[in-house]
Amino acid sequence: MTNSGSKSSEPGAVAEAMAKCRAEGIDVIRLGYSDIIGTDRSKDLLVNRFERTTGHGVAFCRSVYGTTPMGDVVDIEGGLAAGLPDIVARPDIETLTRVPWEPGVAHVIADVFNPDGSPSAESPRYVLKNVIEKFSSIAGTPICGPELEFYVLQEDENSDSGWSRYGEMSGNVYVSGLRGDPENVLLQTLRQLGEYDIEVVAANHEFSSGQFEINLWHSDAMDASDRAFRFKAAVKEMARARGKLATFMAKPFNDEGGSGFHLHFSTQDADGNHLFDDPNGEHGLSKVAHHAIGGILKHAPALTALANPTINSYKRFGPDTLAPWLIDWGLDNRSAMVRIPPERGSASRLELRLGDASANPYLLTAATLAAAYLGIRDEIDSGEPLVGYGYDPERSPMLPSSLCAALDALEADTEMREVLGEQFVATFLAYKRNEIERFNSFITDWEFREYTYHL
Repeated sequence: MTNSGSKSSEPGAVAEAMAKCRAEGIDVIRLGYSDIIGTDRSKDLLVNRFERTTGHGVAFCRSVYGTTPMGDVVDIEGGLAAGLPDIVARPDIETLTRVPWEPGVAHVIADVFNPDGSPSAESPRYVLKNVIEKFSSIAGTPICGPELEFYVLQEDENSDSGWSRYGEMSGNVYVSGLRGDPENVLLQTLRQLGEYDIEVVAANHEFSSGQFEINLWHSDAMDASDRAFRFKAAVKEMARARGKLATFMAKPFNDEGGSGFHLHFSTQDADGNHLFDDPNGEHGLSKVAHHAIGGILKHAPALTALANPTINSYKRFGPDTLAPWLIDWGLDNRSAMVRIPPERGSASRLELRLGDASANPYLLTAATLAAAYLGIRDEIDSGEPLVGYGYDPERSPMLPSSLCAALDALEADTEMREVLGEQFVATFLAYKRNEIERFNSFITDWEFREYTYHL
C-alpha cells in the first residue's frame, strides 16, 4: 500500500486545489496530522511550492509519536533506539479548508507513511481507517456525533498557576450570552468555527464555572473524527489569540467537575437504512444495536485506556459526578456509561459517556467501533438496562480506577489489540506507561501540603 488510496492524493487533484487556493488568496497551507495524544503536528507550506514539496511526502521524525507534552522523547519501537528515523506525511486534499482566523492560510489533514510507502501503524487516523473497514464489513457505515466540553482560563497573577477560570460565577448551567461569557469569547469562537467547515451547530456555558460546550453535527466516523481533531486545535488557537487558555484536560480543578467527550454512534447500510432501529425489537432497538452495546460493555476496561488516556482522567470518575463509574447501559439515563437517547427511527443511536475531553478523537472513535464490532461479530448480549440512578457498585462492575489498571486491561484484551493493531497498541502502552513512571517520581503540591508541617 503506497498511498491512502484516495483520488485526492493524485497530482491532478492537488494541482486543481492549489489553483483554487491561489484564486482565493491563500498562500500558505498547514499540513497537519494527529500524534498519539491528539496534538496537531504540522508544517506550513507555501502554495506555490506545495505540489513539489509534498510530491514524495513531507518528512517528520517518527519519534513525534513518542514525544510527551513536556517535550521528552519516549523510546517507542522504531524510535530512539533505531536512530530516530523518518515518517512522511501526505496530504488528503479532500480535507483542505480555509482557516478563518488566519488570513491566507488553509489547513489540510495528512495521512502518515513509513519511507517505504507502508502506512504508519502508530498513526491514529490509520488506526481508525482499519477499524472502520472491519466494522463496515459486517455492520454498515458507522455514523458518529462528537460532544466536547472544555474550560476557558484567563491570566491571573494572583493564582499559583498564573491562570483562573474565565467568567467565574456559579450556577450558569446551560446559559448563553454575557452572563456566562462576559467578553463574548464563546460567541466569537462559535462564529469563526462556523466558517471553518467543521459543522459546528451550537454552543453554551456548561455545568461548571468557566466550562463550555460546542456541539458538532454527526457524519461518517472518519469525517466526524477529522472535524473533532480540528475542533480541539481550533478552540485552543482562538483562545490564545484572545489572551486566554482553552484546556481539554479531563479535570483541571478540585472544586469543579470534569470535561467529557461524549460520542453518539449509529450505523446505516448502503441504502441509508438505520441499523440500530427496530420498532419490533426490545426497547425499539435492533439486535445489531444490542450486540454493539454488549461488545462495548464487555470490552469497556480496555476501551477506557483510550477514552480516558491520562492520569488526570480518573479523577473525573466517581459517584454522583455524571461521569461513568460503572460498566452499564440505560435508556435515556445519564448516570449510565452507555445511554440510549429516547429518539428512534433515523435518530436511533447510542451515546458513549465514558470518554473525557483529553481523548484523541481518532482513538476514542476507533476503540468504540472496535468494541462494537466485536460485540456484533460475536453476538454478545447487552443484558438488562440500568433502571434508576446508577453508581451502585453492587449492581454493575466498576471501570478501571486508574490509568495503570486501564492499560493493563488493554494489554490483556487480545481481541481489542488485534482489531486496533498490535504495533499501535505496543506504542500506546509504552508511551503511557512512561507517563505513569514520570508521575510516580514527581513530587506534587498535594504531597507537600499534606506532609511537610506534621511529618
